Amino acid sequence: MPTAYLLLGSNLGDRAAILHAAVQTLAVTAGAITAVSALYETAAWGLTDQPAYLNQAVRLATSLTPEALLTACLATEQQAGRTRRIRWDARTLDVDILLYDDVILNLPQLQIPHPRLPERRFALVPLAEIAAGVVHPGLGRTVAELLAGCADELAVRRVAG
Repeated sequence: MPTAYLLLGSNLGDRAAILHAAVQTLAVTAGAITAVSALYETAAWGLTDQPAYLNQAVRLATSLTPEALLTACLATEQQAGRTRRIRWDARTLDVDILLYDDVILNLPQLQIPHPRLPERRFALVPLAEIAAGVVHPGLGRTVAELLAGCADELAVRRVAG
């Protein structure tokens, strides 16, 4: 069964509760949750004039195709009240597919591995907690190596877990 790694993020409402509920929903709709990272707080990336984010990485075993997994992730976001207005806007929930086995996929609606993963400390820190030795299929480097070489200076602070 394929293994996928997701990044969950929230910067509106009860962020920790929203992430917890999202993990529970994904366990029902997307596959078996096999690992979750601690919660990490970071300042917003992109549009910086907004509340801080809580982020969490999740590993799941899934029978869904990457496209079907994306559908499940989008439905989970919608269930949490996510609205899409502008890029990098504040959100109740964001669920990104970071990696899906060794798949490299480049569709208009879905790119795997996530194209900005190597440049985002807020994604790499929680992912490294649960997948440090996993190799990025496009770059041939482990998650730990990507984190060590990440130029992003945004502070990522462990807050729970």
